[in-house]
Amino acid sequence: MLEGGAFFLEAAIKVVAAFSLLLTVVIVLVWMERKVVADMQNRIGPSRAGPFGILQTVADGIKLFFKESMTPRRAEFVPYIVAPVAALLPALLIFLVIPIGRPFTLSISGREIPIELQAVDLNIGILYILGLSSLAVYAVVLAGWSSGSKYPLLCAVRASAQMISYEAAMGLALVPVIFFAGTTSLADMVTAQEGTYGGILPAWHLVLVPSFIIFFIAGVAETNRAPFDLVEAEQEIVGGYHTEYSGFRFALFFLAEYINIFNISAITVVVFLGGWNGPDFGTPASVSWLFPIVWFLLKTFALIFVFIWIRATLPRMRYDQLMSFGWKRMIPISLLWLAMSAVAIGIRRFGLPWA
Repeated sequence: MLEGGAFFLEAAIKVVAAFSLLLTVVIVLVWMERKVVADMQNRIGPSRAGPFGILQTVADGIKLFFKESMTPRRAEFVPYIVAPVAALLPALLIFLVIPIGRPFTLSISGREIPIELQAVDLNIGILYILGLSSLAVYAVVLAGWSSGSKYPLLCAVRASAQMISYEAAMGLALVPVIFFAGTTSLADMVTAQEGTYGGILPAWHLVLVPSFIIFFIAGVAETNRAPFDLVEAEQEIVGGYHTEYSGFRFALFFLAEYINIFNISAITVVVFLGGWNGPDFGTPASVSWLFPIVWFLLKTFALIFVFIWIRATLPRMRYDQLMSFGWKRMIPISLLWLAMSAVAIGIRRFGLPWA
């Protein structure tokens, strides 16, 4: 009984810690995007709330929390209320399987306590992520349909087609990685990438550059970011699926979007860029456990910077270009690369069939 209680206490601590980390990351991420885009456009960006404007996101969140939430007269109330929660839950649950650092042992009062910087290590981690990411489309469709407005409904139709198209390319891009790693556990994938160039880039994944490119582009599309932000095209459909949302309900959509950006970047780092692997410069054990966390966050925020750079640089695609790029470019290239990877793995493991 005590063991069960200790297990649930540990799980609760990990979940609370993960949620707190995500909220902090979102605050930094929104501030970073505003500052980077402002700098690229010769603007100042937020500068008044807190040092360098870092508390502007907190101020905006407090404003949305206390702002009145309006419900359209023709809205379907139950799905209208459920949609923001349905958008946030998959984003939170996906983060729980992402390892952000190497496991280590903490010594307290002579007792050695193992610490795992991952809420839960599933042996089907990749499948779990793909399954939950596919549920995110339901939140957008529910929000668009239940609002009782034509613009959110149009957005819902766009979102369903877009996410289905790019989910296929994303899943196909991960199959060669599973072939090479021999596992679908994220922690095991990071372990399989040990022994790297300079302690940062994984040597065995250099041959998987096409998978990396395909996965990252599909990730940008899955998060509805520019140039794939057709579901939020303000110039065409007002504000997209959350046009009829305000206050705290809108804040949940906003929070989910930025958590998904962090999740996609973190998954890309774990699967393709060695995760927490990196040099510790020969520091003692009392300090060296911090370096994996630092390397993981540095790599992740480097990819987030690319997200922001793309938004500030590329114009929005037309919808026909978006769908054509997904079905006529991304998916065929993914299938071709999957076939080539399967042949390469077969030769690597079993040798040439005619030899």
